[in-house]
Amino acid sequence: VIIVAISLPQLARDWPVVKKRLPYFFILGTVGYTCFNAALYSALKYTTAINAAVIQAVIPAVIFIFNFALFRTKVLAVQIIGFMLTICGVALLASRGDLMSLVRLEFNPGDAIMLLAVLAYAIYTVILRWKPAVDWRTLMAIPATAALLTSIPLMGWEVLSDQAIWPEAKGWAIVLYTALFPSLVAQISFIKGVEEIGPNRAGLFINLIPVFGTFLSVMIIGETLHLYQIIALLLALGGIAVAERKKPPVV
Repeated sequence: VIIVAISLPQLARDWPVVKKRLPYFFILGTVGYTCFNAALYSALKYTTAINAAVIQAVIPAVIFIFNFALFRTKVLAVQIIGFMLTICGVALLASRGDLMSLVRLEFNPGDAIMLLAVLAYAIYTVILRWKPAVDWRTLMAIPATAALLTSIPLMGWEVLSDQAIWPEAKGWAIVLYTALFPSLVAQISFIKGVEEIGPNRAGLFINLIPVFGTFLSVMIIGETLHLYQIIALLLALGGIAVAERKKPPVV
């Protein structure tokens, strides 16, 4: 509703382009919004947050592979080094400072579902390069509509299987926050980021999600800040800084 409200005038102007590329916008919303989120939240019912954070950290690598396989986009040595540093940061954070605990992790069905989430978001990031020349509001509104439609069967399945939970006041506040910031502001920023610096470089910033999540937990919830969390932040930021030292051309 929010996206449509701020997008209607622009949608009217972009409609001649949109109607020629409706399948593209539908795929964008289905893969990037519905599939990713459904797989992510479903995975967390069966696996741990540690497993999910570590698996999510391979998204940039999958983006690298897709871009090379489809477009022969070169991956610079500094990008690989930067990626490895951010992976180390995420692993340190996810393991709570005990990297050996990652060796003892067991693969479970939730991890397989999480891999599907990683694949979905990597595909979404790569196909953004084919977006037509439309305003960012249109690029949000049409895929969001597609996501709404493709989410209805999943919601129906939850209701029929007695798994649906109707939120109370606190739940609605969380829904509103999620709609405004992760779903709208963050997605717009990511789309613009891919547009400006390309999918390979933009994908690397995804590994800051668990880092920011940790520090927001300290600031908002009052959790204790540990040394390993500070080191993880430095590794993640350092990896991005290294990768950005020699910027490849945007393709």
